[in-house]
Order: sequence, then C-alpha cells, then structure tokens
Amino acid sequence: MGNSSNDPLFAASPWWRSNRGAHLNIQGGRPLVGTYSVSGAKNAVLPLMISALLTPNLVTLHNVPAILDVAVLSTLLERLGVNISWSDGPNGLSLTMCADRVHPMQLDRTLVTRMRASILLLGVVLARCGEATLPMPGGDDIGLRGIDFHVAGLRAMGATVDLAGGVIHATAPNGLRGADIRLPFPSVGATQNLLLAAVLAKGTTVIRNAAREPENTDLAHCLIMMGAKITGAGSDVLTIQGDNPLTGAVHTVMPDRIELGTIACAAAATDGEIFLRHGRMDLLGTAAPVLISAGVVLQEAAGGVIARRSSSGIVGTDVVTSPYPGFATDLQSPAMALFAIASGASTITETIFEQRFRHVDELRKMGASITVQGRMAWVRGVHRLIGAQVTATDVRAAAALVLAALAADGETVLEGLDHLDRGYDRMAEKLLACGAEMTRSDR
Repeated sequence: MGNSSNDPLFAASPWWRSNRGAHLNIQGGRPLVGTYSVSGAKNAVLPLMISALLTPNLVTLHNVPAILDVAVLSTLLERLGVNISWSDGPNGLSLTMCADRVHPMQLDRTLVTRMRASILLLGVVLARCGEATLPMPGGDDIGLRGIDFHVAGLRAMGATVDLAGGVIHATAPNGLRGADIRLPFPSVGATQNLLLAAVLAKGTTVIRNAAREPENTDLAHCLIMMGAKITGAGSDVLTIQGDNPLTGAVHTVMPDRIELGTIACAAAATDGEIFLRHGRMDLLGTAAPVLISAGVVLQEAAGGVIARRSSSGIVGTDVVTSPYPGFATDLQSPAMALFAIASGASTITETIFEQRFRHVDELRKMGASITVQGRMAWVRGVHRLIGAQVTATDVRAAAALVLAALAADGETVLEGLDHLDRGYDRMAEKLLACGAEMTRSDR
C-alpha cells in the first residue's frame, strides 16, 4: 500500500494512497458488529474546499474525508495557486488552505473530468479573478446533469459565458452583480455555485427554489464564519449581501449522511449491530422513517446512532427519491441492495437522475430479482444473494455492491474501486473492524 511516485495527486495530498489493488474480494454472510466512524461528508467537503478561493486568508477544515475526490480537488486548487497543508489529529484529517494568489488558468482537463464538483470552481474563480476557463466537468455517468442552471444564474449576475469545444469560458471584467434568480429545479450544485459567486458580487443576490440539502447549509455556515452576509440557510430562499470583506475560518465538516444510511443498511442486511459514531439521524430527512419501515432499526445514542435489523426482518417498501428533506438519490442504490433480500416487493422511483439504475445488472448477477422500466425499478426480495464478479459504475453503486456482497453467500469480487475511493474514506478498513472479511488485491 505504498505511494506511487508518479501519482500527480500525491504532491497536493500526501496522505493519498493510490496503489492499493484493483479488486475487493468480499466473503459474505458474516454479521457486522462493532463501531464504525462516519467520516466527513463528501458532498459537503468539496464546496467547502472551493470556498477557500474567496479569501486571501487561511481557511482550515477539520474532519476531512481521505477520499479520491478530495485528492483530485486538492491538486486542482494547488494548480490555481492555493497553498495547501495537511495535519492529522483528534479532529481527524485537517486541511489548511491559503489562496492569497489565484491564477485563472485553464485547468487540467484530465483532473476536471474526474469529478463533477469541479464545476463549482467556475463561479468562484470568475468572482475572484473576473474570468474563468474550465473544461466541461466529469464525475459519475448517471445522467445528463447539465450545467444550464449554473450558466443561466451567472449570466443573470452579469457574466458572459461561452461554451465551445468542451470548454467553458466566463468573463466578468467589471465584477459580478447581485441578481434575483429562480432555479427551475432545486439543484444542489447550482445553488452552491451561485451562492459562492454571490458572496463576492456587488449588491444583493436572492436565490429562489434553492436546494435545502444539509451540505448546502454547512457551506452557508462556513461562509458566514468567513464574514459573508447570508440569510435563509436551510430554506429554499437564500439572500446574500455581497462584496463584504472576508476573513479566514476554521470549520468542521459535517458527518456524511449518505455513509450513515448506507452502513445502517449494511448492519440490517447482515443481521448485525453497528454503532455509527458521529452519525446524526436528523440529517437523513425522510429517509430515516422509510428505512425504519423497511426493517432498519435506527436508535439515537450518545455520540452517534445504533443500527440493526428489526425483529420482524427486512420488508419491502416503496421509495421515491426527491430533493432534501426527501429520500436522497445517493441512498437509492444502497436501499435497492437491501430490498433485494427483503420479504415482499419494493418499488423505487428515481426522480433526480435518469441513469441511476446502472447497478441493477450487477445486482442481478448476484441473484437479485429487479425489473426496470424508465425511472422505476421493481424489486422482488429473494431469500439470499450469491457472490459474483461485479463492477461498480459510480460512487453510490460501489457502496451498494459492497453492501450486497456482505449479505451474500460466498465470495464477491468487486471491480471499479476508483468509484468507492472517490466517495468513502477507508470503507473496507472500517468494515473489517466490524467483522467483515475482505481483502484488496490485483487478481
């Protein structure tokens, strides 16, 4: 598990270990029992890191998850001129950033196309430097996820935005100005992008139909600590009084509600009991009662949440994904893996992304009975899943396949581990401490 001297991510993130084997071999059928520490939220830490570009002062983040997306973004920030330092202590992995000099250079296409959150660099660099050039972002192949809302919002704030040849070029030589913006859909990324840009814009910006996800609230609270004037955090209307001098800040990244829900499902699927340290049920929104109705016992305890299977077992239930506080689309794949071994039938309706059922074929290889039509999946629970060779197609599918493998009979070989590494901090190691049997290898 040594470092690769040729890995460009290592210079910016010396904790990153890229040479860890291409496959995860999982022996299923073992109850998970023990303590699992929920990491800082992937969906919160990335915009928080990008917020450091708004100020020349130091921004320190605690509880940073040691994931691939953080390593990629660290490299992107460093190439924009941000000085980065790391430490490891009682608050977990910590990151301090100083963006006293920012260069609005065109960023490396290979790095940008590795993660969707790179689109958030557009608004910040534009607001800070008056121009920004960015290759079209990448990330999981789970649907179109166009940047129309981002572009329309920045244009409303006075930017000129051109898209040609797979490159976004934006200019605002006189700075951005406040605007009244209504999002056609409560897009998490567009809300973050426009919020970040509005902090440095002249005048007042109002973002209506804003996404209310806890990760956006976490970002707003960090920006407020930096001196931004923001009201309405956690609501669907954000008001930002722009162009205020910003200081540095010290902020602790919120716990990952998607990891919490995923591992809670794993505890129920394996008929074990896990104490999810740092977990918070209030972050789950309506996913909590849905999981409880499916047979996942969630019990709040000091410092976390206890998860186990109900005495009545896992039962089929119906899920419709929707923006927060609705059932998170990022929990849809793990929930499907759980429902695959439930008593009775379940339906899952995916309303956010049009291609988020790509993991279905992999679950079928393990014996799951799932039918898909459009954005709806019908899951008929089977008595048991059987280990197989499967491939992760996106971050959340990777976690779902780990969950299914833990509950299955026999060995599962999981490929596509870059997806798991992108979103989960040492998931395999933490599951090993709870009694899982798995090894990472190149076979």
